[in-house]
Amino acid sequence: MLVFDEDSASSIQKEKEETRYPPSTTSDVREKFPDVVLVSDADNAVQGAKTRMGRLLHRTTVQLARWGLEVNGITPVPEEQRTDKRLYQFFFVWFSANANILTLSAGTVGPAYYGLGILDSFYVILVVDIITCAFPAFFAIFGPKLGTRSMVLSRFSWGYYGVIIPSVLNVLSLQGYLVVNTIIGGQTLAEVSGHLSATLGIVIIALVSLAITFCGCQVLHWYQTLIWIPNIVAFITMLAVGGAELKSAPLGSPTPASPAMLLTFGSSLAATVVSWSTLTPDYGVYHDRTAPAWKLFFYAYLGFFIASFPVHILGAAFAATAVSVPSWSAGLGDGNDVGGLVAAILAPTGRFGKFLLVMLSLTAPSACAPTMYTVCMSFMTIHRAFARVPRFVIALVSTAVLIPLAIVGAGKFYTTFVDILALIGYWLAPFCAIALTEHFLFRRTFSAYAVSSAWDRPRDTSLARGAAACCALAASVALIVPCMQQVWFTGPIAARGTGDLGMLVGFGVSVPVYAGARWAERWWVARREGGVEGRGRSGRMEMGENGN
Repeated sequence: MLVFDEDSASSIQKEKEETRYPPSTTSDVREKFPDVVLVSDADNAVQGAKTRMGRLLHRTTVQLARWGLEVNGITPVPEEQRTDKRLYQFFFVWFSANANILTLSAGTVGPAYYGLGILDSFYVILVVDIITCAFPAFFAIFGPKLGTRSMVLSRFSWGYYGVIIPSVLNVLSLQGYLVVNTIIGGQTLAEVSGHLSATLGIVIIALVSLAITFCGCQVLHWYQTLIWIPNIVAFITMLAVGGAELKSAPLGSPTPASPAMLLTFGSSLAATVVSWSTLTPDYGVYHDRTAPAWKLFFYAYLGFFIASFPVHILGAAFAATAVSVPSWSAGLGDGNDVGGLVAAILAPTGRFGKFLLVMLSLTAPSACAPTMYTVCMSFMTIHRAFARVPRFVIALVSTAVLIPLAIVGAGKFYTTFVDILALIGYWLAPFCAIALTEHFLFRRTFSAYAVSSAWDRPRDTSLARGAAACCALAASVALIVPCMQQVWFTGPIAARGTGDLGMLVGFGVSVPVYAGARWAERWWVARREGGVEGRGRSGRMEMGENGN
């Protein structure tokens, strides 16, 4: 929990500073500590560290808090600090994260990779976005209601030690997603001038994302509230310039699309949306805990859908039209350069188009920064030792890994993209099923989560033991493998022409398996606890009788 650092408080009082974090701290706390910084000792640098590095990290953390930046780690935010009334931020943070060139690229996958036409892509995108946007929007509710990060929340369904599995998977998949997003932003920036390379663009995008992540949740919300504006201007301009080509483009694909191709594209698209489910709780932990759940869901859902649907359609339409427009086709290349396609569309606007390209590329961190932020939080959840490392240190490591991987993978964008989406989608399906089943079937209300007392206690009875979640994951994997369809592997069921059913099967199997295993787990725990308590009472009664 948040603790009061006496050393930092005395130094701040001497300097007569009036700094505190977070800004939503209640009046009671402000009256008690009017001139101090609240820092998280357990989550950041170790107070009284023996090593020089430990003392340096602690001093750096305190200084960042003094400047008003977020220094909290995965410790749940107390109720008195969850008071931010700006619920509209739930809309803008996810609207900006999806109304950009990265979401545009997800829409291009249908025509560029699966050979679909505009009309086929439209139907798939409409159905997928309507359904899948509800998943991250619902998980966003947990942030204000419980004040806890996504992977810490998962301890209530996966157990204290079992949650290591989704935490590691989340770090790996989101880090891979960062690679793809940075590649797209870097390629777009490289199209502005012959003096810029994709490598330099990748480095710039990665560093901007690092800077936002470094500053924390408050700065990230401020950035997301504004950064959507140049993107919308660019998309409108693209429609105005390329509208004539879109009108003349055929709506259907050259060859009729098979149900398998439609389903496989839908699965890839669903993965890009559902993948936000492990992020959304992290960005509402300081917001009003008394806000109605439906209102939180409504803001988040609109943010996702209003951005994702039109931008997905736009990407699919431009990619499908590129086949009949030589300049667009040359810009897109073999499907690996979305930035080249956007540059070719905006080429008739001259310098204004290059300016929009710069803005489009520099707004890529609107998706990269939230992703990197959650990478840090998920990494902290893996082990208690990692929770004591400041977030900015983990962000630096993430960036150091991100840049070389993105540079190497830039030449094979779509292969990388599809492979990463496969990994994201397949494990996220059982993850979401487990979390939703736990909430609706066993917890039912947010008050059933004893967050403050149980979040960091492995044997607390409020936490699941993890066996049920592991059983559900194992069962889903056993059925996902024969149903998956990827370039590098096609399961025997998918090979019969069903398309990629991995996500659907993974979700559908996990619900009943987890429900049954969790019921058995709860019964076993209750019987074991009752047996121990009963033996304790019998022992005490026997001792009393002997004593008499």
